[in-house]
Amino acid sequence: MDMQTWRDGRARAEDATKALREALAALGVPERVQEHLRPMVTRTGRPYVHVGTVRADHIEQIAEALRIAAAVGNPAARSERA
Repeated sequence: MDMQTWRDGRARAEDATKALREALAALGVPERVQEHLRPMVTRTGRPYVHVGTVRADHIEQIAEALRIAAAVGNPAARSERA
């Protein structure tokens, strides 16, 4: 992999990590949980966010927020939940 590929992948991973931190903060997830998030780049340049180990209650909070977001974006899901 060339350096530009790595840089591009790193930038995407950092942006995704920042976006996830902001979303978790909006949910009220403690900063100590957000600190475990790490941008990563594979040897092929593919960007990832390492989440690490997160307490079950925080995952439940995240899952509920995702369900709500999915329902807002999907009218069929709203009618199924009603």
